[in-house]
Amino acid sequence: MNGPVDPCGRANPFSTRFTRPGAVAYRFPAGLSAATLVQRLSHSGWQGQILGPHGSGKSALVAALIPAIKQAGRQTVLIELHDQQRRLPDDWLQRADPSRPTVVIVDGCEQLASWNRAGLKRSCRRRGLGLLVTTHRPLGLPDLYCTSVDLALAQEIVRSLLGDQQSLVAPDEVKQRFERHQGNLREALFDLYDLYEERRPDGPAS
Repeated sequence: MNGPVDPCGRANPFSTRFTRPGAVAYRFPAGLSAATLVQRLSHSGWQGQILGPHGSGKSALVAALIPAIKQAGRQTVLIELHDQQRRLPDDWLQRADPSRPTVVIVDGCEQLASWNRAGLKRSCRRRGLGLLVTTHRPLGLPDLYCTSVDLALAQEIVRSLLGDQQSLVAPDEVKQRFERHQGNLREALFDLYDLYEERRPDGPAS
């Protein structure tokens, strides 16, 4: 969903290019930062899990943590699992440089079959690799952080995406979609993409 661009060069602010992890800066609560979470990760032997429901910012948090992990002197190997992906890529171990300390990051780890998760942990342990996963349920690693999105944060993110086009989407409309999707911000933003298309200044894109 990259989104059409109007004749003035204005893309839909809810298109993937603007909402994908890393495109919108992760909003850390007061007193917390990527650096403090990476320090916490190091204290747990570079093993940890990020817990949270669908659309709560787990992937965005990973995108924020990767530069901080690299600043701490470790390379990262990011594996992004999608719906019903039950196995790791065959080459995942080959992606790590054995001469450098490494953290393997598996986004969506709960999708793996239990035997595959066990093999992942075993392989990382034997090779001295760190392991950070995102998951909807605990997978037996130390808790690093639990993500969540409330309505105030959702509306703040929408305001930042809209920029000078605030009049096109009312706060109540954000609230309606956020509640419709039970706090799943990603799905709410998909809905707002369609709403923006209906109201874009030059009319719906053809």
